[in-house]
Amino acid sequence: MEYTRLGNTGTRVSQLCFGTWRFGREAGDIVETDRQEAHELLDAAWERGINFIDTANVYGTPNGTSEAYIGEWLEEYDREDFVLASKVYFPFDGRGEPGPNDHGLGRKHIRAQIEGTLERLGTDYLDLYYIHRWDDESDIVETMRTLNDLVREGKVHYLGASTMAAWQLTKALWTSDVEGLERFDVTQPLFHAGYRDDVKDYLDVCADQDIAVCPYSPLAGGFLTGKYERADPDDPKAFEGPEGARGDIYDSFQDYYLSERGWHVLAEIEAIAEDLDATPAQVALRWLIEQPDLTCVPIVGARTVDQLDENVGAVDLSLSDDQFNRIVSARYADDGERWGHRQ
Repeated sequence: MEYTRLGNTGTRVSQLCFGTWRFGREAGDIVETDRQEAHELLDAAWERGINFIDTANVYGTPNGTSEAYIGEWLEEYDREDFVLASKVYFPFDGRGEPGPNDHGLGRKHIRAQIEGTLERLGTDYLDLYYIHRWDDESDIVETMRTLNDLVREGKVHYLGASTMAAWQLTKALWTSDVEGLERFDVTQPLFHAGYRDDVKDYLDVCADQDIAVCPYSPLAGGFLTGKYERADPDDPKAFEGPEGARGDIYDSFQDYYLSERGWHVLAEIEAIAEDLDATPAQVALRWLIEQPDLTCVPIVGARTVDQLDENVGAVDLSLSDDQFNRIVSARYADDGERWGHRQ
């Protein structure tokens, strides 16, 4: 495993981050990753050199299950070997029906949630604390002051921001600079090879400010693994895929990940994978790792150790400039127009 500095922080992390969104998550009658499976995957991630683990207070059914699984697992390890990230924003169902202050980025909710997160993880501090979304109802000054206090108290080392618009990220950075507060050092947008241009402004801010990018869904919900086939040349949302995969479970899969752009990018990724004797997933992840203008650490999820091994194989790949640019070019038609993502 190779390690990289996380943006402009002093912390080094593995080139891949292990995501735990599926831990304890119920989808219908299915628990996607139960406690034993979660611990086996965490063991495997650590054995393969992954020291960066991503979770959130609302992951799992009920909320907090993912953090609890990780905390139990960490009892057998040295906490200092790991870089732990969690998040705050969404309503937390651990107290029953959410009250009026049980969501968002106001001081009361942040303060309550950091204590619960630390308790479930069995640790005194987080290496990285993300705001999970932007909160229009909370003053960004109050939010950043509260987060700043958590850093000053030693409960959090660095701050991060998940999905938001480029102007919102810029406003938060400006607020921190003007008020003399800690600023965001890491971001977590939806970002994959078939989607980049839709977050270009956001990524430009990250590159300019030396902010690390840890994209979620780097394989487009599994679409860029190549396990789905197009079922209708006239309809990019028509597909065939394996039973039990995300496309089979979640109705939103088609709207988020299936598009003309996605199918063209996937075809190029598959061709490059064949040339390199690699898998499409490995090529798609390597394309992110090799982003030229910013530190990019993809968050990979896995339901099996075999899937994790495949993802880790991306660390050993190298793309030529031509291969990297072929994936970029696949987003555009012959006339230079960019294929649509959402249609």
